[in-house]
Amino acid sequence: MQDILSMLNALHRPRLLIRAARIGAEDYRRAAHLPRLLGYGQLPRHGNALIRLMEIEGELNALRLGEDSSYSLLRHIDVLIAIIGEGRTLRAAQVDASAA
Repeated sequence: MQDILSMLNALHRPRLLIRAARIGAEDYRRAAHLPRLLGYGQLPRHGNALIRLMEIEGELNALRLGEDSSYSLLRHIDVLIAIIGEGRTLRAAQVDASAA
């Protein structure tokens, strides 16, 4: 099974979606964004949050590709913002751990 960061690297979406998400990720705040996307309560660890976000994003992408009327572009971008934000945090933590 691939690790989480490899899964992120393998994620390919339309350029405009990713560009919008990267811009939004600059203002990503975990405590404000994750409860809206994953439900309220205790925030999961970065890896667990990322896995759940990837599952949600996969469902949204399937709706997008299927041209489903329930597809929400804004929700898709919001989930991608959280994925990018969580991925950056996880990568930073791995760099810190390897430097120690």
